[in-house]
Amino acid sequence: MPPLAAFTYNPSVPVQFTILGSGSTGNCAYLETDEVRLLIDAGFSGRQIRQRLASIERAPERLTGILITHEHSDHTQGLKILAAKLGIPVYCNRLTREAIERQISQPMDFQVFSTGSTFDIGDISVEAFSVPHDAYDPVGFLLHTGSGKIGFLTDLGHATKMIVERVRLANVLVLEANYDRQLLQDDTRRPWSTKQRIMSRHGHLSNDGAADVAEQIATDNLRHIFLGHLSSDCNDPELARRTVTERLEKAGITHISVQTASQTEPLPTLTLDGIPTP
Repeated sequence: MPPLAAFTYNPSVPVQFTILGSGSTGNCAYLETDEVRLLIDAGFSGRQIRQRLASIERAPERLTGILITHEHSDHTQGLKILAAKLGIPVYCNRLTREAIERQISQPMDFQVFSTGSTFDIGDISVEAFSVPHDAYDPVGFLLHTGSGKIGFLTDLGHATKMIVERVRLANVLVLEANYDRQLLQDDTRRPWSTKQRIMSRHGHLSNDGAADVAEQIATDNLRHIFLGHLSSDCNDPELARRTVTERLEKAGITHISVQTASQTEPLPTLTLDGIPTP
């Protein structure tokens, strides 16, 4: 794939970013630039993704591609309709491709990248890096656009120093806050083995874990944090937001907006029109 071109801010080209939904049963975001209309993950049904795109006056037929973090169904279930039937290219690494092919026995237009590489999708440059999660080859992203950089850190048990460095330049960060530790421990429906997997270093980030990552990444460049992949029964949106916000405020960091994404509906669209670097 083409190498990363030199990046400069271009305030004349607004970029639209919408989290269409994020939670334990489905994750999908939409990024639009002058040249590209991109989904990041497709973890809802094709019908649901169509409806959510329609709510922001967009349609799946106009998508440039779908960028996939890993093969779990809450990130890929829409591919059968969007990729297999509509022919939309799917960007993923080799092991993720092989896992998806075992799940969906229909031909798709795979555009395979190497984990750790940087490649272009139109006017978006994508940095893909490994994250620790119980999938075949899960990745996070830093997406370079003409109006700012967007980091994706979901589905990871912990953040390594490398991961923190890779997203440190982000202006916008989608960050997992899957569970509150006490709510998960008190949950009576999950067996202890499942709880151990969730809390493991290849599981998911807790609210406190998300707060740790946010504090490490909170440069002057970072303006928006969207907390995603919240458990519907072992977390609470206000608790997650408060945990991260209070940690940042304790460190004297007050310039970052912290919001929680919803499983059931899109968040308001964020327009990046040349986020300045202080």
